Amino acid sequence: MTVILIYFFIINIIGFFLIGYDKKMAVAHKYRISEKTLLLIVVFGGVIGSGLAMLFFRHKTSKTTYLLKFYGIVFIQILVIFLLKTKKSFNLIYL
Repeated sequence: MTVILIYFFIINIIGFFLIGYDKKMAVAHKYRISEKTLLLIVVFGGVIGSGLAMLFFRHKTSKTTYLLKFYGIVFIQILVIFLLKTKKSFNLIYL
């Protein structure tokens, strides 16, 4: 369990700093991190760090396509967790 917590802590820190770095590069009109990379961090569990960074740095908050993808990933993750939890509960009831 601690390995999972450490993983999520690290992936969220990475997500936070990547959004911050991308904002810094956007302001400087330099090479940016691709949206695919930023969303991949979200897929792998960096939802909280990336979401907080978006608010903190005010980055990607007005780009509708990015937000739709971001919240789509969040919705799918919540759905998967819900289905896994209910399946686990369902299996425990009928053992």
